[in-house]
Formats: sequence, structure tokens, C-alpha cells
Amino acid sequence: MSGRSIALVATAILFGLASRAEAQMGHATPDAAPTTAAPFGAPVDDQHVFYHALFNQLEGRFGDTSAFRWSGEAWAGTDEHRLSLRSEGLLSGGQVEDSQQELFYSHPISTYFDAKVGARYDLDSLPGRGWGALGVEGLAPQFFRVAATGYVSGDGHLAAKLEGSYDLLITQRLILQPQIEMNFYTKDDPARLIGSGLSDIDAGLRLRYEITRKFAPYVGVTYDGKFGGTAAYVSANGGQTNEVRFAAGIRAWF
Repeated sequence: MSGRSIALVATAILFGLASRAEAQMGHATPDAAPTTAAPFGAPVDDQHVFYHALFNQLEGRFGDTSAFRWSGEAWAGTDEHRLSLRSEGLLSGGQVEDSQQELFYSHPISTYFDAKVGARYDLDSLPGRGWGALGVEGLAPQFFRVAATGYVSGDGHLAAKLEGSYDLLITQRLILQPQIEMNFYTKDDPARLIGSGLSDIDAGLRLRYEITRKFAPYVGVTYDGKFGGTAAYVSANGGQTNEVRFAAGIRAWF
């Protein structure tokens, strides 16, 4: 056989092998394709904007003195980027006390926790104060809701707030919620009746009944305590430093 014939035969064999390999690749199973999507499609980056408003506490407190307490939050954003506006305070004897208005941007840093940065302004019957704020918020093990926020004012005051609560389901509609909030300050602020160290604790135990998931009346007992320099300032101003009161109110969200 001549060299030309051998070359033609070899070329035919190589062409046949290449055609067979190409056919096999064209009929490869989906699992073998490196770019095949997941069984339910490729992951979706959800950028839908959600809105939510929650009045966690709208309650009357009754004891040696009576007061109205509010605590609520409204937020808007995606799963990753969110703006929230929070407000809390106490109306007692025609005076607004311990009122804090906060605006935050939050972003998830883990499955259960968000980092938040923003500002706070104390707006009540006493001289106002502005603060920058930085903190974390989320669910601790066993689904305790916790939050820790640090604050710095323009004149060098530092503060911190620690919060915690837990929803204990007695039934699908009857829920017992223990709750606590503690505030700390590094410097005295006589104009706002605040002393350094642990300033105050607001705690409560509330039993609510969810008529619907969005509307739940509740009853409970609350404790409002002032400590250290704050207790001295409040007492000198004629206020109560330790009060246990009966509470009745509603929790609602939209």
C-alpha cells in the first residue's frame, strides 16, 4: 500500500473517531453538563421591596402613677438592604419621658443577625440630644430576640442599649413574652436627669392573645427602675425610681 493510501485511511479513521466523540457529547446526560442549572432553576437574587410596620407596645400602665407607653417600628427594603424608623417613649402626668426616635440602615451579617448603622434623637419634655448609632440585632440560639446598640453624641458622651425578648407559645394563639431593656451612659447629663453607669431598666411580662396574627390584645406586669446617678436626679425632681405596674394594651402590625 502506498504512502498516500495509508494517509487516506488514517484520515478516515480519525474523522470517524471525532464524529463518534462529537455524537456522544451531544447526547451527554444533563448531570454531565458543567453549566446545568439546579433542579428548580438557578438561584434568584430577590430585590423585591417589602414594607412592614409593627406596634409592639401600645399600653396603659397602672400603679402608684399611671402612664401610656408606646414602642413601634416601620421598615422598608429588600432582604439585604433595609431602612427602619423606630420610636418609643412614655407619657406620664402630661409629660413625655424617655422618648427615643431612631433611623437605621441594616444589612445581614449572618443567617440570624443584621448589622445596623444610623442615628438617634431623644425628643421629649427634656432638652433634646442627638446620637450616632451602631449595633447588631437578631435571633440568638433558642430564638431569643436580642439587640445591642452603641451611641456617641457630638459632645463626647457614649451610651449603650441592650434589649431582649422571647415569645413562648402556650397555644397557637396565646403567647407569653418576657422583655427587658437596659440603658447605660458614660457621663452624667443633668439636663436629661441621666447619671453615668446603668441608668434604667424597663422590663415586662406580657400575655397576649392573637385574635389574628396582625392584632393581639394583652395584659401584663411591668417594672421601671432608675439606678445610680439617674435615680438621684429623678428623685430630686420628684419622680419615682422604682415602679411595678399592671399593663394592658395591644400589639398590631401591618
